[in-house]
Amino acid sequence: MTAILLCATPLAGHVGPLTTLGADLRRHGYEVHLLTGSRFATSVDAAGIHHHSLSGAADFDERDPSTFVPHADRYTGLALSRYQVEQTFVRPIPDQAAAVERLVGDHHIDAVLTDGTFAGALPLLSMPAHRRPPVLGVGVMPLAQTSADVAPFNSGMRHRTGRSARLRNRLAHAAVRHLLFRRTQQLAARLVADAGGSLDTFVLDYSTLCDRFLQMGPSEFEYARSDLASNTVFAGPVPPRPGPPTPSPSWWDDMIAGPRPLIHVTQGTLDNHDLSQLIEPTLHALADADVQVVVSTGGAPVDTIAQSLPNNARAASYLDYDALLPRTAVMITNGGFGGVLTALRHGVPVVVAPGAEDKPEVAARVHHVGVGIDLRTRRATPSAIRTAVDTALTSPDIRRAATGLQHAIATYTPLETVRTELAAALTDHAVHTDRSTP
Repeated sequence: MTAILLCATPLAGHVGPLTTLGADLRRHGYEVHLLTGSRFATSVDAAGIHHHSLSGAADFDERDPSTFVPHADRYTGLALSRYQVEQTFVRPIPDQAAAVERLVGDHHIDAVLTDGTFAGALPLLSMPAHRRPPVLGVGVMPLAQTSADVAPFNSGMRHRTGRSARLRNRLAHAAVRHLLFRRTQQLAARLVADAGGSLDTFVLDYSTLCDRFLQMGPSEFEYARSDLASNTVFAGPVPPRPGPPTPSPSWWDDMIAGPRPLIHVTQGTLDNHDLSQLIEPTLHALADADVQVVVSTGGAPVDTIAQSLPNNARAASYLDYDALLPRTAVMITNGGFGGVLTALRHGVPVVVAPGAEDKPEVAARVHHVGVGIDLRTRRATPSAIRTAVDTALTSPDIRRAATGLQHAIATYTPLETVRTELAAALTDHAVHTDRSTP
C-alpha cells in the first residue's frame, strides 16, 4: 500500500483541510499518516488517519498565543508579520524536520504532502529528488509567492498594476528580503543547515521549492502573476468534512424564514476571546437596521453577549453553515481564509475586519476581486460596519462579483485534483529514480 505523510502546522485552519485531504486519500486506498500538534490526535484518529505528534517548539497551541507568540502586541504591520513568521514558521524547523526524517524512514513513506507553512520539510527538499519521496505543498492561505506583480505579503500595500506598480513591488520585495527579513532568512538558513539541509531560496518562497504546490483556493481569488511558479496548481477550496449535525437553536426557524435580509457575523473559532473586536460593534451598528442578525460565537459562551443582543439579533455557539449561508445576504468576518471561501462558495458577499496572521491578505483579495468590503482594521467602528453592510447589500457590482466567484469555485474538483497531482508526482518520481539508478 502506498504510504503518504501529511505535515501540518498545529493551527486549526491548517490541520482541518489536511485532515480532509487525508481522509479522502485513505478512502482511495492510501495508507495515510498526519504529523501535527498533539491536541489534534482525537480528530485525526477519528478520520481514520494515523496521528503523529510534534514535540518541542513545534507542538504549540494556538488557543494560548502566549506559548508561541507572547510578544505579538509589541509589533504592527510587516514587523508583526516577521515576528509571526519566525515564531510559527522558522523556529519549529528543527523539531519538525527531526519528526519528518524519523517518520519517512520508519513508515517507508512514498510521498509527503506538507502544509505550506510547515518549513520542517525544507531539509528533505534539499536532498536530490531521487533520494527522497516527492514533496507536494498544500496552500491553505493566500498565496505568498514573491512576484513583481504583487506587493510583499502582509505589507498592507494595495494591489496595483502597470510599470510603476511593478517597480514599487520590486523595491519593496528587495527591502523585505534584504532588510526587514534578513535576520529571519539567516535564522531559517542556519536551522535548515543544522537539520542537514540547505536554504538558498528566500524562506517565504517555500512554495516554489516543492515538486508541486497545490493552492487550495480558486485562481479567481488570487492576483494575476506573470511570473507564477510553474509548479503551482490551483485546486480550489477544500470542501468541509462531514461531521455530526449541528443542533438548530430554538429561534432558528423563525429567523431563517424571516423576510428581512439576514446578516451573519463571526470572529471564527479561535479569535473569539474578545467579542468586542467585531461581534459587539456589529450588533450596535445594526440594532436599528431593517435586517436580521445571526451571530456565531465559535464556541465562546453565548451568555457573554446575551445582554447585548438587540431585538433583531440571535446568537449560537455554532451554526450549520450549509443551512445558514444559502439564506445569508452578507457575512461579516475577521477574515479566515477557509471561512471567507465558504461564504463565497455560496455566493455570499463578505465584510472583513481582518485580524492577525494572513487575514489582512484575505481581506485585501476580497477588495481586489470586488466580492465585499475590506475594513482594513480588526476593530472597526459601528459606523464603518453599518456603511459597509449597506454597501454590500445594495451594490449590484458586489453581488455580481460574489455570484461570479461562486460559479468559478463550483468548477473546481479539489479532492480529485489532489489525487491526480499526487499520482503524477509518484509516477514522475519512479521514472526519475529509475534513470538515476546506476
